[in-house]
Amino acid sequence: MTEEKTKKTRVKKKAVKQEKPILVIVESPGKVKTIEKYLGPSYNVKACMGHLIDLPKSRTAIDIENNFEPEYITVRGRAKILKELKSDVKKSGKVLLACDNDREGEAIAWHLRNAIIPKASLLPVERISFNEITPQAVNEAVLNPREIDESKVSAQKARRVLDRLVGYNLSPLLWKKVKNGLSAGRVQSVALRLICDREKEVESFIPDEFWTLDADFKSGKTNYTAQLTQWNGSKPELKNETEVKEIIEKIKNSDCIVSEIKESEKTIRPKAPFTTSQMQQSAANRLGFTSRKTMQVAQQLYEGVSLGASRVGLITYMRTDSIRISNTAIEDVRNWLGKNHPNELPPAPIEYSAGKKAQDAHEAIRPTYTEYTPDSIKEHLTRDQLRLYTIIWERFVSSQMTNAKSRSVNIDIKVKSGEDEGIFRVGGTKIIEKGFYKIAKLLYNKDESGGSYPSLKIDEKVKVEEFHSEQHFTNGPARYSDATIVRILEEKGIGRPSTYAAIISTLLDRYYVTRSNKQLVPTMLGKLIYEVLVEHFPLYVDVDFTASMETKLDEVEESRVSWPEMIREFWDPFKSTVDEVSKTIESYKGTLDEVTEHTCEKCGKHLLKKLGRFGFFLACSGFPECKNTKSIPLAKCPKCKGDVVSRKAKSRGKEFFGCTNYPDCDFVSFFKPINQDCPKCGFFMVEKYDKKNGSHKVCINPDCDYLHSAEGEE
Repeated sequence: MTEEKTKKTRVKKKAVKQEKPILVIVESPGKVKTIEKYLGPSYNVKACMGHLIDLPKSRTAIDIENNFEPEYITVRGRAKILKELKSDVKKSGKVLLACDNDREGEAIAWHLRNAIIPKASLLPVERISFNEITPQAVNEAVLNPREIDESKVSAQKARRVLDRLVGYNLSPLLWKKVKNGLSAGRVQSVALRLICDREKEVESFIPDEFWTLDADFKSGKTNYTAQLTQWNGSKPELKNETEVKEIIEKIKNSDCIVSEIKESEKTIRPKAPFTTSQMQQSAANRLGFTSRKTMQVAQQLYEGVSLGASRVGLITYMRTDSIRISNTAIEDVRNWLGKNHPNELPPAPIEYSAGKKAQDAHEAIRPTYTEYTPDSIKEHLTRDQLRLYTIIWERFVSSQMTNAKSRSVNIDIKVKSGEDEGIFRVGGTKIIEKGFYKIAKLLYNKDESGGSYPSLKIDEKVKVEEFHSEQHFTNGPARYSDATIVRILEEKGIGRPSTYAAIISTLLDRYYVTRSNKQLVPTMLGKLIYEVLVEHFPLYVDVDFTASMETKLDEVEESRVSWPEMIREFWDPFKSTVDEVSKTIESYKGTLDEVTEHTCEKCGKHLLKKLGRFGFFLACSGFPECKNTKSIPLAKCPKCKGDVVSRKAKSRGKEFFGCTNYPDCDFVSFFKPINQDCPKCGFFMVEKYDKKNGSHKVCINPDCDYLHSAEGEE
């Protein structure tokens, strides 16, 4: 090598060494490793861990007179992260703000730009966003940076100011008049109203008794059961057992003949890929996930999972109300179907129409690569990750497959006795063309199953073997579950995809609502808050009014409305209402306290049943001189006659019921005691729940066979 060549090489190496890396800032640390692998050593990827700049918690911090300008500060405990990012900026040649592509993400990027970049600096700061964490998407985003969307920032600011004004004006009123430490929120209060309104319907519902009549028929060697669907030309309304027995008596020796066979075919179309709310609903119904758990697992799949040597984001962004799919994704899934299920590949891509309220900022939730089938990557995923990924993958792939077809058969058997005539019907459904069901293993397995039906002919005589009558009661309205409350919030236009899980979690965390058998049940505290808000602030917990506020926030994002104008329109009448109510509202403090028969073992005074953050407990009436508290006894221990109280497991926080004499007594029950003793053995009763029997009462004594349903209890 000549001296001149050596010199040039040294200059080149020096230039490479001096070149500053590009700083990429993402929200979550879970994305850092994945994106670092995609971009290479010339990029420095750091996580800001969400909001670093926000409103202080100690005061309202909104300048009402100055166009509602918020007072932002560094979030407590985040100063170190901010300092490290400022240090990274000094070592960088460019900054790319890669926060999530929604209102919150845009606001985080806006705050970061203002906080970490010196005002006089000429350092380039650009905004990038991507819908999926894949090499192609990330590199394309880096090549196509954009400016921060000021309209999105304004919409987030308006939402933050609005929620702060509502919460920091209603909450102190609740502290003063109801109980210290309570809170009310703009959206959560409406969700609480929906749950409490439904609870009123549940409590006021009076079930009606009705009966059904089935008959076992035999034709040759075939046995089958049919139900009475028509009696003397109309639907039978059997109100009691006597009416059923009268019909049986009339027809028990009558001739039976097949009078009609109806066949029909139905086309079953696949559903569009998931939106956030649909994913939460399906995960609740199919997997038993809470909304919070669904979003946590989806976040993991989105941020990236190690698949052996590579790390890849498995799904697209999980906060969306759009069902739009990119052309690249359509081409990918159609290529996969062409290789694996060519007979179920439609001639052209299937298009789905979005709802009127869809923002369409992101694609629908889908797998980033169709070739990553659940079976092919299951060894790299946790059980929860695999189950959620499976329903996302199946929903997306099936959405681009051919329709399924089913055939339904209804067979009517006529039974005639004098002037009386009855029709018993037996039927079933079979899938005759699987179509998109071919890839379904978890998501659609219930839809695919159909009942079998006997092979009979018109005018064929059949024989009744036996009659079966069964008592039923009409079902009242069901309480909301995670799935159904998310659906109603979406239908009513309350909240947005990113907020559904947080709304439910807030109500649970504040003990306004509890979960019972996966249903959301308002607590006494929740009902009291609901009554106060509905009586004194009816407009601000009105479903339509809250939905209209969401629409106005959308208009701010679309630059159709000025955010201070929107807030002013809300604030003036709201503040007048708060001021008026604070003068006239009666105090509810102590209304939930109840004197009990128990006495304090420390001072001898009566114990009061009080409502705390985590439910009812016993507290000494001598407070504050005596601060003794204890759990409420629910039953007497069958082993030592001590008190059975509610406890929570340290590991998972799951409730169980144990003896207060632990560790001397190890009695434990995982079912809640009810205020009733078994009439057979004297042990206490518990309430159990299963899908077959619903809620029913059972004796805790394993040697006692006493049990009965809730409806039949006297």
